[in-house]
Amino acid sequence: MNETTTTHRPSAAGFGIFTLILIAVFIALGVWQLQRRVEKHALIAALEARLAAPTEALPPPSAWPTVTSAKDEFRRVTLTATYAKQPDAMVFSSGSAVRDDVAGPGTWAFLPAKLASGETVVINTGFVQNTMQDRAFEDRVTGRLVTGTPVELTGYIRFPEPPGRLTPKEDPAKRLWFVRDHRAMAQALGWGPVAPFYIDLEAPVPDSGTPKPGPLKVRLKDDHMQYAITWFSLAAAVTIAFGLWWRGQRRRAG
Repeated sequence: MNETTTTHRPSAAGFGIFTLILIAVFIALGVWQLQRRVEKHALIAALEARLAAPTEALPPPSAWPTVTSAKDEFRRVTLTATYAKQPDAMVFSSGSAVRDDVAGPGTWAFLPAKLASGETVVINTGFVQNTMQDRAFEDRVTGRLVTGTPVELTGYIRFPEPPGRLTPKEDPAKRLWFVRDHRAMAQALGWGPVAPFYIDLEAPVPDSGTPKPGPLKVRLKDDHMQYAITWFSLAAAVTIAFGLWWRGQRRRAG
């Protein structure tokens, strides 16, 4: 009996330690998801407040170094600028997470625009429905915007997005990108120095309706509570399973 007990104790102790580690990991992941949920709700509230705030003038170029994504993303601004006679860039899209009126494949039309002071701000002028990626059609719709006349624009401050591991490489021949990185566009297309942010245009809407600008809405994914419940449920399941196993071990030992 003593030999059997001695043989079983190390395995029971090892299994118990492994189980405790597993439970601790699951609980930690659940707590982390709850923390992420609090942070996500704070972010959503901040972004909604910025979208609902009165429109402000675009910060002057001297203040651009202090404009950051953390405090200025989605801030609604107005500016007067002249679309430059330079090549546009298109960003492929299969829809939009912040525009209710955009669906299906197409492209976002990015154009450089000059301020009266000479600086360049890149404008996402809106959505171009274009299933076949017809470059001639894209040139026609963006060309109508380049009139040489200053235009009063209203839109939202946005910041470039980094490419993912599976993001296709840009197609310079078609001036087609797959992420909204206006700085990379500026470098490739010779736009010169540009603001560290770009503007998602809300208005004006061109007479043709294309490119199609519009208001933005915050629709961030918020499923952290579901993940937290999953992790806590796994911790509970492991605890119950270990308890049943331990009770069986004690019965066999007795």
